[in-house]
Amino acid sequence: MTASAFPVPRLHIVTGKGGTGKTSVAAALALALAGTGRRVLLVEVEGRQGIAPLFEAPSLGYEERHLAAGLDGGEVFGQSVDADEALLDYLTMFYRLGSAGKVLQKFGAIDFATTIAPGLRDILLTGKLKEAASRTESGRMAYDAVVLDAPPTGRVVKFLNVTVESGRLAKTGPIGKHSRSVARMLHSSLTAVHVVTTPAAMPVQETVDAYKELMAADLPVGQLVLNKVAGAKAVEVDAAQIRAGLERAGLHPDDALVSGLVEEYAAARAEIESVDAYRDRLEQLGRPVAELPLLPEGVDLSGLYQLARVLRPGIIGGRRNG
Repeated sequence: MTASAFPVPRLHIVTGKGGTGKTSVAAALALALAGTGRRVLLVEVEGRQGIAPLFEAPSLGYEERHLAAGLDGGEVFGQSVDADEALLDYLTMFYRLGSAGKVLQKFGAIDFATTIAPGLRDILLTGKLKEAASRTESGRMAYDAVVLDAPPTGRVVKFLNVTVESGRLAKTGPIGKHSRSVARMLHSSLTAVHVVTTPAAMPVQETVDAYKELMAADLPVGQLVLNKVAGAKAVEVDAAQIRAGLERAGLHPDDALVSGLVEEYAAARAEIESVDAYRDRLEQLGRPVAELPLLPEGVDLSGLYQLARVLRPGIIGGRRNG
């Protein structure tokens, strides 16, 4: 089957090594996906509370809340998914417990259940994502896309694959059926897992490792995002040119100053040139590589829109690996 035969992903999962800016990329991706008339839900898990500050908004809770206008007039909503609240949803949905679920929460039964079965938390979190991506309201999809700021690359495969294991263990009943339903979406072309890295040795190596793990688990890899790329280009500059430039600026450089500047430039040039090598290594994996600029002043709401405009051309209409 050709890549064009696959539907556009509805669930976008953004992961990356800590410090690569995956939360900012997830937020920018949500803005990029929220085109004219489109509604996008941006979700975080594990109580990180990293999304709200980017949008200059109050902390997110379990209730879905409007965050910002997307590119070209869409809407971005935010949510922080808590496993306890997700379990209450689950109990209400499958067992019709209603207010009885609140009683269980009050007496600690929910916390007990997720403690003795740690994988249950991830099942509940991924299940909530599937519900949001599949929900309909007034005859149309509630959200055109759902974006998750996911756990880092070292844990993301286990997080996403827990429903496969639970589905195998629970052959019958609501838990087994629910787990298999979630697993089918996570392993289908309706999902894309985007991996964020920066142009440095360790993050790129972790991205390569994560890509291999995702492929081995049959999880659909979307884009590889090379984030925080400095815009400078390497050019030939020698000591004589540096000295001449300083003199034109009205300075009178001595040999020690010129020598120091030559060394600094050599180090900076090596760093700039290394970006090409890291980009080449990512491209060898055979997935699209999106490149986002370094924002020297940090990422604020204005910066998110800037990143979203860069992301949009490659992310809209993205397909699963063919």
